[in-house]
Parts: sequence; C-alpha cells; structure tokens
Amino acid sequence: MALRIAPESHPEKVMSTLNTTHSEYGGHDALRYGTRSIKAEVLSGHPLENRLNQWEETQWELKLNLARQAYGMHAPIKMMMEKSIVEKRQRMPVIPSSNLHLDILMGKDETIDYEDFLNDPAMSTDSIDIHTAMEHKLNLKV
Repeated sequence: MALRIAPESHPEKVMSTLNTTHSEYGGHDALRYGTRSIKAEVLSGHPLENRLNQWEETQWELKLNLARQAYGMHAPIKMMMEKSIVEKRQRMPVIPSSNLHLDILMGKDETIDYEDFLNDPAMSTDSIDIHTAMEHKLNLKV
C-alpha cells in the first residue's frame, strides 16, 4: 500500500529482442510482443513521459487507498465496482455519449481538459451507418 501522489520517475523498461525471442523458432515473437522498435530499444523514454502516462492511474490508486483507510475495505471495492459498471457503455455505438458519470467518479468533472472542447462529435468527419455499427457490436460479443 503506497500513498504515492505522483508516479515514479523511472521510465518503463523496454524488453530487448533477447527477451522476446520465440522458444522454438528463435526470432523476435511479434505476435506476443508487437513489432520490434529499434528506437525504443536504443532511446529510453523521458522520466516525465512515464509520469504523465501513469498520472491518472496513480491518482486513482491513491484515492482507493485513502478511502480504505478512512472508511474500511468496502469503500474501494464499491468505488471499483461503480467504475467498472459506468465504463461499460450501454448506448448504441453511433449515439454520442459524454460519459459524465465516469468523469464524476474519477473527479474530472471539475477540470477542463482538451477532450472537453476539442472532442465535439458535430465536428467529426466520421459518418458511421447505424446498422453497420450494430452488426460490428454484435460480432464483438460473439
């Protein structure tokens, strides 16, 4: 249990090709580890980049730990359950949804991020057919 306010500054460890070789064939296993990136192997990421990538996760873990200490074990379990329920969208894929209830649970309802003013569905160039979207959604469930 860590009451960490900011994520660790150590960059994520990039797996080298020696660690990602296939046991039988000997080459880089692209299906399990993705395509090989020489840039990622040579240049390590900036420490600030890792902090920014893990900022929300660290804040969520801090909120869960503080709730556990203040209210008991049931509070973080309830918060995680509410988050998992709210993250599942129940609308059809074409209908725009702001997902305001997830913003309230995560504490982002009092902040202004770029998604708030640059994520306008009316400005989108994507036009999706509702029937195609529903067929795609049903195919994912099967």
